[in-house]
Amino acid sequence: MSAEPILEVTELSATIAGQQVVESVTFQVPSTGITAVLGRNGVGKTSTLRAVLGLIHRRGKVVLAGERIDSLPTHRIVQRGVGYVPEDREVFAGLTVAENLLLAERQRNPRREFVDALFPDLVQRRDQRAGTLSGGQQQMVSVARALLNDNRLLLVDEPTKGLAPMIVAQVTEALREASKVVPILLVEQNLEVVRALAGDAVVIAGGRVVHTGSARGILDDPALTTRLLGVSAEAHA
Repeated sequence: MSAEPILEVTELSATIAGQQVVESVTFQVPSTGITAVLGRNGVGKTSTLRAVLGLIHRRGKVVLAGERIDSLPTHRIVQRGVGYVPEDREVFAGLTVAENLLLAERQRNPRREFVDALFPDLVQRRDQRAGTLSGGQQQMVSVARALLNDNRLLLVDEPTKGLAPMIVAQVTEALREASKVVPILLVEQNLEVVRALAGDAVVIAGGRVVHTGSARGILDDPALTTRLLGVSAEAHA
């Protein structure tokens, strides 16, 4: 791991409607590459990302590039350079692709050429309403919005969920390219995607971190994969 992590989370807990969804999570995210958040369904992976961003009520310590952000509202955290790709894409269905991207721009010179090169299909569909796109194309819009700005960190939640294998490959390659310019904290259930992308991994169970280390170290150990994730790595090959 990097000596200077981009994100440090210490004893983070969170609630939704009074129900505890994150118990006491502690981990670090290196300043380069992709760190995967792994765990069985319902253990608090998405809630951890949302708590870091301040979208749900949280307690604990969250430090971004040396600055505490746990007392800041979400829009201030975003302004400090945290991009977010939500699990359900959340595109503006009635707006065009171009309008969706324009709304996401936070800086004078957004990285349009970088995004266009990653998602040429979106260039061709710039005047199409986002609500008429396929699920995979909407996911591309969601990722593209986050990549337009010079973020310090991206939080990416289940980017390949429900997508066809060809689209999964395209999204995976886009995230690989994106990780060359910005570190990514990735929640992902597809273990082959994790294997292809992640250097480090954080495993959550019952709202707590139960393992940290090399992503390959987990996925290359069938017994460890089964114990921590409840699945066989081979089943995702």
